[in-house]
Amino acid sequence: MPTTLDRQISATRATKTPLNRSQITGFWGAWAGWTLDGMDSFIYALVLAPALTELLPRSGYAATPANVGLAGSILFALFLVGWGLSFIWGPLADRFGRTKVLAATIFTFAIFTGLAATAHTVWELGIYRFFAGVGIGGEWALAGTYVAEAWPEDRRKMGAGYLQTGYYAGFFLAAALNYTIGAAFGWRVMFLVGLFPVVVSILVLMRVKETDKWERAEAIHPHVKHESSLKAIFNAQYRKRTIVAAVLLTVAIIGLWAGAVYEPSAVIQLATKAGMGKAEAARMASIATGLLSIGTIVGCLALPPMAEKIGRRKTLAVYFIGMAASIALAFGWAFYLPNGLVPFIALLVVLGFFGGNFALFSLWLPEQFETRVRATAFAFCTSVGRFFGAIVNFGIGAMVLNMKTLGVPIALTAIAFLIGLAVIPLAPETKGQELPS
Repeated sequence: MPTTLDRQISATRATKTPLNRSQITGFWGAWAGWTLDGMDSFIYALVLAPALTELLPRSGYAATPANVGLAGSILFALFLVGWGLSFIWGPLADRFGRTKVLAATIFTFAIFTGLAATAHTVWELGIYRFFAGVGIGGEWALAGTYVAEAWPEDRRKMGAGYLQTGYYAGFFLAAALNYTIGAAFGWRVMFLVGLFPVVVSILVLMRVKETDKWERAEAIHPHVKHESSLKAIFNAQYRKRTIVAAVLLTVAIIGLWAGAVYEPSAVIQLATKAGMGKAEAARMASIATGLLSIGTIVGCLALPPMAEKIGRRKTLAVYFIGMAASIALAFGWAFYLPNGLVPFIALLVVLGFFGGNFALFSLWLPEQFETRVRATAFAFCTSVGRFFGAIVNFGIGAMVLNMKTLGVPIALTAIAFLIGLAVIPLAPETKGQELPS
């Protein structure tokens, strides 16, 4: 029989530390920014075909399917390069604080997304997407750093899962907007909707308190203001974990982005082959995106408890195996079936679930670095993979052009996860450890 003391201990363990108003407001500000980030990112995938069909002739190129595919890959690669350059936000956040710089990232991607609605040529659209990428890439690093530092130790792991759902809620929101506003008013209005995050950035700046951990670190280590945090993450203490984390994120980025970005085009092709009209096929792509997003949200929520039970490394291995299998089956098998639309969409839900692996990085990266360099490390590791992702994206575009098919080039990205599985054992296991000061 449990004693009174046993029951009191159990009750204490079951009761989570309550969140104060600042922590709640800060989380929802970060979550809303990350949601609108996801919406902004996926708007491009959804409006890719109509936007380039209009802009290519104005830029002196025929709007053939091959040219649309190649131009789409080039523009997305530019977006990823901009995202890669977003590591600049990390050192700024370590020096000036999380909330101000977080607001600046949201403001940047919102403004340039809105400007994309005014593009008259493919090159103008590419420039606007490049600068939008710079803003979008910084938001995840700063939102993840903020939640890890602001939330109590017994809540921050699940907070990482909650935060990551925002990005895929943004996918769902983009799909819903495309199904309604995009279908009725066109691609330019879809980009105009991206201006809404400006309001969020202002609220973040005005309402959210700076994290206590950052303020304490500033008080204890005032010399850090004059020290390069970017240099610090490559010193003897952090070099290995910085490189390993960057490689693992590169793998995740290559795999998920290849599947997610080309998913609407693949669904449209399959829906058209099934006899659907142009408008109906576009709506089917929106529905498929919504299902992909729901699957990923569930995957994000399932991940923190798994990481607490079996550890960070084993959890990432499970998610990487799931991603490799679902991408290979969806694009390498279902895409080529005579009636492949239904099995392809079913596999997208599975792909989405394991795409929740990004939630692990929101949980794991802050545990590997102390406060004075945490934002820099997070921003660098989440950004560097975009450069390699851009190179891979150029390669995918060339393969699609030469092979005259979308499925096989995307299916081959599953190979990246095999590399990731080999690298995972080199990462530190931080299960059961508190966030470093």
